[in-house]
Amino acid sequence: MAPPQPDPAMQARIEADFHPVDLALSGPNESLAFCGKHKLEKCPDCDVDFSSLNRMSKILHANPNLRCPPPGNVVQQKLSQAVTTTKDEGNNLYKNGKHKEALARYNMAASIAIQRPPWENNAVLREELSTVVSNRSAALFELGDFIGALVDAETVISIRRNWSKGHFRKAKALVGLGQIEEAKEAVALGLSFEPNNQELNGYMTDLVNLTKTRAEAKAKKSVEKAESVTSD
Repeated sequence: MAPPQPDPAMQARIEADFHPVDLALSGPNESLAFCGKHKLEKCPDCDVDFSSLNRMSKILHANPNLRCPPPGNVVQQKLSQAVTTTKDEGNNLYKNGKHKEALARYNMAASIAIQRPPWENNAVLREELSTVVSNRSAALFELGDFIGALVDAETVISIRRNWSKGHFRKAKALVGLGQIEEAKEAVALGLSFEPNNQELNGYMTDLVNLTKTRAEAKAKKSVEKAESVTSD
């Protein structure tokens, strides 16, 4: 039986947006795509990005019995358990003051979390990854890496903007960097999402008191300096 002929109008619409791409295949069974000219997975010169396609290809290639992706509401429980177990190991180390060892476990948990297949519900990835990265920010803060702690806090906010913990972590990191006013702004943004959050409200009080204490100390120092000049 002859195959059905495509609808001419639909075919015209497809061809109107079609742009041929010079493609090169490599990897196991030539399952990975790269730009033909530079052999790059992501090539700005050729204006192509095959990273998502290749990620899907790797998953399907590593799971030959997976004939097609399952529904998005199906979650890999083993993967979630691995993330939770590794994160909890980090939490226990953190509570015992072993921040460097905790950091290593959080790094591992984050690496596991981002392995979630692209067809699964993104909300699962956002929740797991944001929690792990938030805890990693806390570990970096305790290790004195305030810039690293700030970067992780910003990552948490980009993933879950309305979650108070990311704004709290950002404020803590900014205080570590000596940026008190910026820290107050971070807390204020977090409170715009959760006005009754006790952690944020308590930290805002601490920041206001810290600002007041520093101002008083600065004023006292100025007075002492002026008195010293007068006595001379």
